[in-house]
Amino acid sequence: MKERKFVYPTISFAGLLFVLAAMWYAASSQNSPAVYLLLFTLMAVFLVSIPHTLTNLAGVTIALQSAKPAFAGEEVSLPVEVMNESRATRHGIDLALSSSGRERKRVDYIPSGKAARVTLQFPGGQRGEHRIGALCLTSAYPLGFIRFLKKFAVSQTYLVYPKPAGDLQLPSSRARSADVRPQADFGEGDDFAGVRAYVPGESQRHIDWKAVARGQPLMTKQFAAEAEGAVYLDFSALDFSDVEKSLSQLALWVIQAERARRPYGLRLPGAEIPATVGQSHFHQCLRALSLFQSIQSDEEEHE
Repeated sequence: MKERKFVYPTISFAGLLFVLAAMWYAASSQNSPAVYLLLFTLMAVFLVSIPHTLTNLAGVTIALQSAKPAFAGEEVSLPVEVMNESRATRHGIDLALSSSGRERKRVDYIPSGKAARVTLQFPGGQRGEHRIGALCLTSAYPLGFIRFLKKFAVSQTYLVYPKPAGDLQLPSSRARSADVRPQADFGEGDDFAGVRAYVPGESQRHIDWKAVARGQPLMTKQFAAEAEGAVYLDFSALDFSDVEKSLSQLALWVIQAERARRPYGLRLPGAEIPATVGQSHFHQCLRALSLFQSIQSDEEEHE
């Protein structure tokens, strides 16, 4: 993580110069020792505050965690740890994303060897993969006349999913239950719909152990969502002229199918995700929709 440092005056510094100039004029015109003493004292305090400002960010670094994906139109949350690796307590530190123009997150103090956790929020923008850019640590402690800035270049990226919109009703096209991947994990709250033969590799959570205790073969409990069969969400089946509308409709169907715990697969030009359910599958489908334009570009390059 590359780091750059800057020092620049604040608006308060302009006010200080005006006060010093006024005091110097008053002292010279009236030849007043008291005004001269006050003038030199104020200048001394300002000069002493400069090294305190410049050292307040010494040993202060940042560590980023992964930004959670967000849907277009929503805000992205980026957890950041501000760490103080120095031997002194640091005060009045502001953290901001340089490209967002949003308000800063302030950390009043960080003890030596400790860290403060803050969460930056910023608009996600259009769907796709975006770079975070740069993070800025700034401090004007203790008097606020000059500001010291540390700018960290960050290579981390975050995903923005398509904005869900369209028809809430899932498409009627289905696949047989046998096409569902064994990893599908149905919730305990789903309606029980009977049992079926156990498929090797399936989660043992849904095995009918009572039947096994009676000497019967391994059977898996079947729930209503699974009994309905898998639904495939097919991009080519949509008749929208706008690609973004198609992706928004597919994103909405992914959400609806996951909420209903109904196995679902996704078909995109050049890619297919088999039907199942679960958070991993949910984000895999939304990621594919988010990066759909990139997938298209790769196909055109191969052609």
